[in-house]
Amino acid sequence: MNTILFVVSDHPVTVFEACLFGGLFLLLLIFFTVRKSLTEAQKSSEIDEAAAERIAELESHLSAMMKSQGEMTGRMQTMAEVFGSRQSDLMRAVNERLDGMGHKLGLSMSDTSRQTHEGLRQVHERLAVIDRAQKTITDLSGQVGQLQAILTNKQTRGAFGQGRMEAIIQDQLPSSVYSFQATLSTGARPDCLIHMPNGAPSLAIDAKFPLEAYNLIRESKSDEQLKQAHAQFRRDFTKHIQDISEKYLLPGETQETAFFFVPSESIFAELNENFEDLVQKSHRARVVIVSPSLLMLSVQVIQSVLRDAKMREQAHLIQAEVGHLTKDIERLNERVGKLQTHFQQSNKDIDQILISTEKISRRSRKIEDLELGDLPAENDIPGQLPSDI
Repeated sequence: MNTILFVVSDHPVTVFEACLFGGLFLLLLIFFTVRKSLTEAQKSSEIDEAAAERIAELESHLSAMMKSQGEMTGRMQTMAEVFGSRQSDLMRAVNERLDGMGHKLGLSMSDTSRQTHEGLRQVHERLAVIDRAQKTITDLSGQVGQLQAILTNKQTRGAFGQGRMEAIIQDQLPSSVYSFQATLSTGARPDCLIHMPNGAPSLAIDAKFPLEAYNLIRESKSDEQLKQAHAQFRRDFTKHIQDISEKYLLPGETQETAFFFVPSESIFAELNENFEDLVQKSHRARVVIVSPSLLMLSVQVIQSVLRDAKMREQAHLIQAEVGHLTKDIERLNERVGKLQTHFQQSNKDIDQILISTEKISRRSRKIEDLELGDLPAENDIPGQLPSDI
């Protein structure tokens, strides 16, 4: 009802005002029509009773229309008030919902911001971890390059194998039972000599593996290159086995068997899988090929042998100590027996003391009860108290 239909002279005209003005205009039109009719009736002397009745009917209709217009005006005002209250309620509800939505939106944005910051923090942490991992990978790449350079150089490669072998020997054996780069009577210098007990010959260990030919096998790109690399590796390996057998197997000075140390488990597995003939050839030459794990196991066996030999050397001392221990046990048994006798005598003395205290207690009770005249005279002197036991 408060909807603006148009504006007249800067005054907005609503639906309610338009209806009100329309009703008034209709009433005025009817009034003027009736007035005109009355004038014409007055001027006309020929108006009959029917015209008078018509005028009365029109007046009654006019009064009814005025009454209806008043009722309509009241209803329209009531509807305007209802619509106004409804509109205010609607505006209040809309404002409340907008406030609630704004609050919820603020909370949601706050949670989203917090989650975003948390996610960014986790991303930064993971990026830091990735950076550290990248740095570690870079360091490892550099170390691998250094290892490759070591394995490419013959002298540094020999030092690498020598270092691994020395680390295993030093971790398992005392320094008095091995020597590195010791010189034999022939002038040969094995990488390690393990001195066996009881004057037995020493065990020679060589740590120089022919890695050039093995690298050629790994780097071969055609069947022809692979065949040539296999032939080169077999020649170098056989030559090295022969050198070990001739230089380090000296009767009376070294053991009848020497160790050939391979500093890699993968190379050892490759030898046993694809070069079984070379392994058999080394066995026939009394040269045992050992990997780091096999060398560690062999050193542990040697350590057990050295420990057993040392125990056999000290057997007489152990027997003497066992004799002294037996004598100590006999003296202990004797002293325990004496202590038991003392305890038995002490128990007898304690029993006699208890008997005396019991008699003293009985006599004290009799004195308290004034029963001195009734005391037995046995073992007593007349006129004196009985003596104590």
